[in-house]
Amino acid sequence: MENESIGNVASSGDFSLFTLLGEADTVVKLVLVILLLASIWSWIVIGEKLFTLGGLKKASRAFEEAFWSGRAGEFDLRPGQGGKDPASRVFVSAAREWQDAGRALATPDEASAIVMRAERSMRAAVDRELGRAGSGLSVLATIGSASPFIGLFGTVWGIMNAFLNIAEQQDTSLGTVAGPIAEALFATGLGLVAAIPAVIFYNMFTSDLTKLGDQLDTFSQDVLVRLSRRASDATRD
Repeated sequence: MENESIGNVASSGDFSLFTLLGEADTVVKLVLVILLLASIWSWIVIGEKLFTLGGLKKASRAFEEAFWSGRAGEFDLRPGQGGKDPASRVFVSAAREWQDAGRALATPDEASAIVMRAERSMRAAVDRELGRAGSGLSVLATIGSASPFIGLFGTVWGIMNAFLNIAEQQDTSLGTVAGPIAEALFATGLGLVAAIPAVIFYNMFTSDLTKLGDQLDTFSQDVLVRLSRRASDATRD
């Protein structure tokens, strides 16, 4: 079947890329379809992460500015107060601990206990936020690592077909090897097209997540300092 396809291409004199790929082996076509779908999937994830991570960082900075300006620093939660960004949700996890403990703390040990509980709650909140923000990055990691090897498989298959054609037809002309070689090279190129953006943006998003984690850790420590001061004041009241 492969030999007949190459013969049709050679007899027509049309060696355009689309014609050669149209006459390609079924296995190579399957490889190309997989790589094309992987590339589309990676760009969908990239677009979603560019939008969501940018929005999360901007909203978190806005909340921190409000927190330090005194507009969001009260630990007494109001109805409906929850937050739509990582920083506010981390803060709310500490505020809930304060609310559950009550306003009056009788001893310094109780004040220390509420601070410790708030610290654990905020640490868990930071982990949840990073997990939520990083969802989908495994797709980019998988595509970035697997696509070159999938493309390499298509390359090996195409070159194998080229040698089989030469052996069967005893002919090394362009018409004999053009199709399989074109398939092989195109599979290699498409594998790189799928892998390179996935790797680049995976590294970029991983760096952004690390920065977001550092930002939330610093913010949670600042919240703990304010909460500790508030708890100490409550024990003296």
